[in-house]
Amino acid sequence: MEFEEIDLNKGLTEQELDALIGKRDYRLFLNAKNELYRERNMKQNPPGRAEAIKLMAAHPNLIKRPLFVEGARMVHGFNETAVKELLA
Repeated sequence: MEFEEIDLNKGLTEQELDALIGKRDYRLFLNAKNELYRERNMKQNPPGRAEAIKLMAAHPNLIKRPLFVEGARMVHGFNETAVKELLA
């Protein structure tokens, strides 16, 4: 299978993140293990979509990884079963 690797450590722009997230729940892209996520208590008080995208663009480690995309299908975070299904 061919794939394109994007280094999320370099970050994505707000526009790129908005397009990537699309109509999906933006909260699925937030990394609960990130210090900023915990400091801002985002589990109980998640930011709005626009604010979350702005934060992820400014703090790339706030984006949950790895992120696998195949057409309209996506797997965020490491879920071995879901990744195998996506790549099958």
